[in-house]
Amino acid sequence: MDFDYLKQKRLLLVDDEQELFDMVVSILHEDGFQNIKTAKTVAEAIAISETYQPELAILDVMLPDGNGFNLMERLKKADDYPVLFLTARGEDDDKFRGFGLGADDYMVKPFLPKELLFRVNAILRRSYKADNPFVKLHDSEIDFARAEIIKNGEHISLTAKEHDILAALYRNAGRIVTIDALCEAAWGDNPFGYENSLMAHIRRIREKIEANPSQPVSLITVKGLGYKLIGSVK
Repeated sequence: MDFDYLKQKRLLLVDDEQELFDMVVSILHEDGFQNIKTAKTVAEAIAISETYQPELAILDVMLPDGNGFNLMERLKKADDYPVLFLTARGEDDDKFRGFGLGADDYMVKPFLPKELLFRVNAILRRSYKADNPFVKLHDSEIDFARAEIIKNGEHISLTAKEHDILAALYRNAGRIVTIDALCEAAWGDNPFGYENSLMAHIRRIREKIEANPSQPVSLITVKGLGYKLIGSVK
């Protein structure tokens, strides 16, 4: 079961540049986001938001019939959900105006797809902490808010690295996460050389979450590719 609840959030993308528009939708789809509505004008965005009820808006500043700053104010009056500006306007005054109006983040084009996904996921995690579920595995549960594993009534603490690795697996909802991606999640932008450390952490995580760490059923090795976590939202 796909148990990454953040990937189920409703996104609204507003941009009138077709090439970038298509690229952003593709990037989000490939990361697992499926509930995406799109608009190319202020009027379209307002009409869509009235029935769609977005949970994150990604807005351009310059639009054919207005601007993203005024659009954000109108959207937030109806429902105060997070907003990410994605725009070619990188002047400090524009950034200050966006943040001053309550934007959660501000990205300047051009951008790296990986950075966009990082920022979108970071905003969603910050904004919807109250949604954060227990993740039920075969023989245990993960409580990310407390950084604990609950198994057989016992509460077992996770280290910071174990938490980061499990969070990266959890965000990818039953899909394969590569070794490089897990190393980066735990050790940052220069993850090379940590493969052996990752294996040691995976072994310790299995000791905490599995009934039989030698025959894992929740944290699965995909030979030659990486790992995936199997579970469901509680």
